[in-house]
Amino acid sequence: MTKTRRDFTPEFKREAVALLESSGRPLMQIATELGISPSMLRNWRAVVNGGPPRSRTGSRTPSPSASPMASPADQAAEIARLRRELDRTRMERDVLKKANRHLRGDAQVRFGFIEQHARTYPVRLMCRVLQVSPSGYYAWRSRPESQRALANRRLLQEVQRLHRQHQGRYGSPRMHAALRAEGHRVSRGRVERLMRRHGIRALARRRFRPTTTDSRHQLPIAPNLLQQKFTASVPGHVWLADITYIPTGEGWLYLAAVLDLATRKVVGWSMRDHMRTELALGALIMAAQRQRPGPGLIHHSDRGSQYAAEAYARQLAAMGAKPSMSRTGCCYDNAPMESFFHSLKVELVHQRRWATREEARQDLFGYIEGYYNRQRIHSALGYLTPEEAERKAS
Repeated sequence: MTKTRRDFTPEFKREAVALLESSGRPLMQIATELGISPSMLRNWRAVVNGGPPRSRTGSRTPSPSASPMASPADQAAEIARLRRELDRTRMERDVLKKANRHLRGDAQVRFGFIEQHARTYPVRLMCRVLQVSPSGYYAWRSRPESQRALANRRLLQEVQRLHRQHQGRYGSPRMHAALRAEGHRVSRGRVERLMRRHGIRALARRRFRPTTTDSRHQLPIAPNLLQQKFTASVPGHVWLADITYIPTGEGWLYLAAVLDLATRKVVGWSMRDHMRTELALGALIMAAQRQRPGPGLIHHSDRGSQYAAEAYARQLAAMGAKPSMSRTGCCYDNAPMESFFHSLKVELVHQRRWATREEARQDLFGYIEGYYNRQRIHSALGYLTPEEAERKAS
């Protein structure tokens, strides 16, 4: 089967360059995450910037050192005491920061943290902060480590690595699937117990509060062709579309997305400071250019004026797509799309505070194209990523 040439919209190229220049990460790494060649990203950067990017300096302005002051012996002693006290307070603060999740574990977990950091902080100070006795720690340390404990320690290191890699987004089901994919023969229950014991948790999910679209307009409404039957055997058969709101210091940033039901891949997206038809249409055009679906595609959305607009209907007709719309105020008629936006909010939006829309745009682009489509495994796909599911289907 011949490989379809990928086309990229100008918006995709601009966001890729913005991600490269704002992240501080190597060009090769960004290109790999986005699934493009380094030379392609390098060319895009040259076009966007009109030449080679300006170099950045990481120099820091040195702080002026305080001039020494002559003082009597008692003042010198007091200053030395205060400095020791300040150093001790700082160490206690640092230990608390690093041991935050270990505080939810039992004494064995805390002893493990102390052993790991014994070369950095005094043992007695860590014992006091973590509320365990030094004698208990030394008794624990003198016991020989069992084979099971050794295996758990090695498994814990892998869990912690994946937890960092996915920025705390994986709970025990996805963590178990990720470990199995890497060749670790381990049960889901063991992973769950290990994570619970060491206080490793996924990002907290907020209560699901669906928002509905204002459908009070006189534009044509399409019938609901899906009827909550969210199954598609091949890519390009059913697309789902919706709009969500992202708060920034400058006001709302609106994100329109198009999701392929078969692969759960975000095949098109658009971001604007408004939610007129142009916003939704931009996501649809990107999806059409990237995926090139055949006639008969079902396009499902809510009844919002953006999706019922004449310009949107013309684009669907030009693609040979059949429009489908949810019932009024029923978010469950577009549940997979709601699920994607919910993951986006929990795993990214609720963890950030953006001063500008541009800052939000860069992070959203990185999440969708660099993480969600290419790295995040999906339970509905048998714990494959959307990109893997698309390749498997082809």
